[in-house]
Amino acid sequence: MILDQFSLKGKVAIVTGSNTGLGQGISRAFVEAGAKVAGVSRRPSTETEEMLGKDNFYNIIADLSSVAVIPEVVGKTISRFGRVDILVNNAGIIKRQDSIEFSEENWDSVINVNLKTVFFLTQAVAQQFLKQNSGGKIINIASMLSYQGGIRVPSYTASKSAIRGITMTLANEWAKYGINVNAIAPGYMVTNNTQALRQDEERSADILARIPAGRWGTPADLEGAAVFLASAASDYVNGFTLAVDGGWLGR
Repeated sequence: MILDQFSLKGKVAIVTGSNTGLGQGISRAFVEAGAKVAGVSRRPSTETEEMLGKDNFYNIIADLSSVAVIPEVVGKTISRFGRVDILVNNAGIIKRQDSIEFSEENWDSVINVNLKTVFFLTQAVAQQFLKQNSGGKIINIASMLSYQGGIRVPSYTASKSAIRGITMTLANEWAKYGINVNAIAPGYMVTNNTQALRQDEERSADILARIPAGRWGTPADLEGAAVFLASAASDYVNGFTLAVDGGWLGR
């Protein structure tokens, strides 16, 4: 049955940024599809854990601004659930400042979390896939700014453009191992990262005017795409970045 192809029963996922927003929504969707989730966050994912239950959700507290935490993240997941089948690189930060004045600190902090740690965590999980001889699914969270320039967010734009690029590169190298590497590019979503934009009435109105769906997206809008890319239904999808944007890019 085709719906069986979307089941995640028996699978174990690592989801970064699990305490709120998109990461919380993806974690919920995975559990509903049958998976166990190791959620990684800087602060306790208390709400997510209460929502999903301790049997289904295991919170790993780690600061992803440093690659030093990666062995701990993978190791704790294996210790708790015995394996890993799915990685969602969702955690990310954004710094807004005019490019003419953009600081090195703002550049490095975003690149470290959004790109450097994403690559090396992906590498570590892929190595675990090879140890398991199991294949696996990698889902990177890209952005509309994987396709566009944005305003006052040069490091964020650089990181998300690079995410789209390494998604293709890793898919080229790892498809032969049964590892699917894809990405989701969310449109303008109701998350902490967009709070400043949503509070700016003029900017928010400009954004909404361009979205054919006529509204900001929500974490729930991403859940179906995430389950698809994590499941057997996407076994022949490699290196693609799927826009979930209410039609923004087609405008």
